[in-house]
Amino acid sequence: MIDGVRIGIVLSLIALMTLVMLPIQALGLYFDFPYRRWLPGYWHRMACRLLGIRLHVHGGLESRRPLMIAANHASWKDILILGALADVAFIAKTEVASWPVFGLFAKLQKSIFVVREEKSRTGEQVNEIATRMADGEIVVLFPEGTTSDGNRLLGVKSSLFGAASAALPLAPDGVVHVQPVAIAYTGVYGMPMGRYHRPIAAWPGDIGLLPHLIGILKAGAIDVDVSFGEVIEFRVGENRKLLSARVEAAIRSMLVDHLRGRSTRGG
Repeated sequence: MIDGVRIGIVLSLIALMTLVMLPIQALGLYFDFPYRRWLPGYWHRMACRLLGIRLHVHGGLESRRPLMIAANHASWKDILILGALADVAFIAKTEVASWPVFGLFAKLQKSIFVVREEKSRTGEQVNEIATRMADGEIVVLFPEGTTSDGNRLLGVKSSLFGAASAALPLAPDGVVHVQPVAIAYTGVYGMPMGRYHRPIAAWPGDIGLLPHLIGILKAGAIDVDVSFGEVIEFRVGENRKLLSARVEAAIRSMLVDHLRGRSTRGG
C-alpha cells in the first residue's frame, strides 16, 4: 500500500513537472530563447531524483567541439542520465518519439530521430547530425544500435559513425572529438547490483515502458556510475572501423571495471 502511494506520488509529480515545463520549452524552441538549451537538463535532473537514480560521475565532459558522445545503452534511463549531466542532443530510433512523457520531452529537446530501415533517408539524417555538431551541439550516439541487458557491451556498429565522418568537412580544425562514455548500473536497494538484479535497471524492450517504470520505483534507489573516457580525435582520411574499435574497447574497459567493482566511486 505504501509503495503504491509513493509510486502514485512520483508519477504524478513527473506528469505535473512535464505539463508545466512543456509549454515553456515549446516557446523557447519557437522563439529560440537561450533557456531552451538548459531547461531539458533541469527536467532530466529532477526526473532522476524523483525516480531514485543516484549518479556517480567519473572523469569529465570534453570541452572541445565538435563533440560526439558514444555511450553503451541498456535502458531509457540512459537518456535521463546523460541529459542530466550535459546539454546534449540524442540520436534515437523513431520509436522513442512515441514513448509516453519521455518521447514528448525528447522531441522538445530536439532529439534527432532516425529511421534505420529507410536507406533513402540515411544521407539526410547524417547531414542533420553533422550540421548540429558543427553548430556546437553535443550529439549522443548509442553505437550498439539497440539496448543490452546491462551486463555487457554489445558489438559497436562502425556504420553509425557516419555522422562523425560527415561532420569533418564542417569542423574548423578538421577534427571531430569522440568521447566514449560508460553507463554502469551498480547498486539497488542500497546494495551492490549483481547480474541477477541488473535486468531491473536495464530495459531490453520486451516489456512495456510503464510496467518497467513501476518496477524501477518499487526497487528504490538505483546507483549508476557514469565514466567519461579519454577523447578520440577523428580526422579526415581515418577509418571508421578503427574508430569504432577504439570506442568499443574504451567503453568495455570502463563498464567492466564498474560492474566488477574495480573502480573507485566518486561524484
